[in-house]
Amino acid sequence: MIHARARRAGAQVLTVLGIVVRRAPLRRIELAFAGFNLAEWGVWVALLVYAYGNGGTTEAAVVAVVQLVPAAVFAPLASVMGDRHRPGRVLFWGYVAQAFWLGVTGAALLAEARPLIVYGLAVGASMAITITRPTMAAFVPSLARSPDELTALNVVTSWTESVSVLVAPALAGVLLAIGSTGTVFAVMAFVVAASALLVRPYPGPPPAGGHEPVSTGASLGAAFAVLREERYARVLVIALSADFVAMGALDVLYPELAIGVLERSESWAGYLNAAFGAGATLAVVVTAGLVGKPRLVPSLLGGLALYFVAFAVLAAAPTTGTALILLAAAGAGRVIFDVATRTLLQRVAPTDVLARVFGLLEGLAMAGLAIGSLLIAGLVALGGASFGLIGIGLLLPLAALVAGRTLLDVDRHADVPVVEINLLRSLPLFALLPAAQVEGLARSLQPLAVTDGTELIVQGELGDRFYVVADGEIEVTRDGSRVATLERGDGFGEIALLHDVPRTATCRAVGPARVYVLAQTDFLTAVTGHPQAHEEASRLATGRSPEAGATSTVR
Repeated sequence: MIHARARRAGAQVLTVLGIVVRRAPLRRIELAFAGFNLAEWGVWVALLVYAYGNGGTTEAAVVAVVQLVPAAVFAPLASVMGDRHRPGRVLFWGYVAQAFWLGVTGAALLAEARPLIVYGLAVGASMAITITRPTMAAFVPSLARSPDELTALNVVTSWTESVSVLVAPALAGVLLAIGSTGTVFAVMAFVVAASALLVRPYPGPPPAGGHEPVSTGASLGAAFAVLREERYARVLVIALSADFVAMGALDVLYPELAIGVLERSESWAGYLNAAFGAGATLAVVVTAGLVGKPRLVPSLLGGLALYFVAFAVLAAAPTTGTALILLAAAGAGRVIFDVATRTLLQRVAPTDVLARVFGLLEGLAMAGLAIGSLLIAGLVALGGASFGLIGIGLLLPLAALVAGRTLLDVDRHADVPVVEINLLRSLPLFALLPAAQVEGLARSLQPLAVTDGTELIVQGELGDRFYVVADGEIEVTRDGSRVATLERGDGFGEIALLHDVPRTATCRAVGPARVYVLAQTDFLTAVTGHPQAHEEASRLATGRSPEAGATSTVR
């Protein structure tokens, strides 16, 4: 029985990894994100070591706050770019900015510049780092071909972050041993530059609702309005913010737990941190099972319960053995909670402000880490490390209690078709439509899986459907001659619908393919009711007409 479960769990992990590895865009985006995580964690460890060497614990704490506060302010502002520009381009330039600031800071360190100059330059890197996560949150739905693939991407992203907690500090330690803090920054600058090259070929879809200029204030106002008006998005952001407060507190508590409670050396603070990261890494088996689940709140609550129980037991029985085991259990519970909550937030937040919502979350994350650092100091002063452990364990359950029934009901309202919306936004025909109208169209799409040779459209027949390619290839022939090959993000079938004429070409699947079907009424209502979209549709239809002899595709 145990072996059978292990095989099933292993198969789930391989399945999830296979979903990402098989497709080049997903593979390259995740590899780039792995490089980003290595750099983020590696330079954070190196900078705190550098600060500690200059002024002890006090200077290290001050430097941490100096890095986090500007990043917390900048993150919501930076997130606007992910909704106003193509997210792939924003991700690329974000990595470029990170590589620049890490390189400049590394050069200052290697040149033995004054610490204040180093800290000031490092703030630039900390601020640039906040661009990545909100942009990723807005970008990955456009890469996914199905809700299962979107969940798989989120799961692998979480695995990447968990593994980085283990690998990056160790790598930083090796670089510090053979070089210096400047060496760490210089190496990580090259790593993030490689991340930029990996994502460069994938610009992503255009912004939702056209390209009309919107002020930064109005853009951020829309994100705040979402949290004010959408209670489901609001409770998920609150829950994730509480998680970051807990993580900030735990980072500060590690040394106290290792040295003051367990009476171990300073290195044990790192071992305890690694135990938490190891538990998160081992949780891949559980998070792999989230793929395909329509209901994620039970998993969210299960992870939360494991997290709380682990800290409560550790507070009651703080020994070296229990600390390693229970921190690993808490790490596992935390990553289950994180993956489920972030996936739900992607499902419920409006797609046109998704990057801004996650940008606000990134800002709250930085602020939460700083607040947690201050909070744990008060808790330890009041009741010692055990009191601090109980406080950390209670943060997430208290956030869940505040959310109340709203949190329990999230699943029933988390049915926004984010994958279909992003697919429609990749077509110029629909990119100009308002976000609410695109969502309505996305809900009207019907998925259709076809086999090799299936004829979706036959030249000369009447037409009553528009098609969008989600995966595979569709060959277009006219009078027996091939005129085009359509791929993911291409649409076809608009000529017959717009001009009320027979089909002007035959469209046949080349190998297995997946398309989405939009009925004629829904298509015409959307396109003809929006002047710019109607103009774009007419231009495309004219260009594809037999008289024009066009071979272009809609992308």
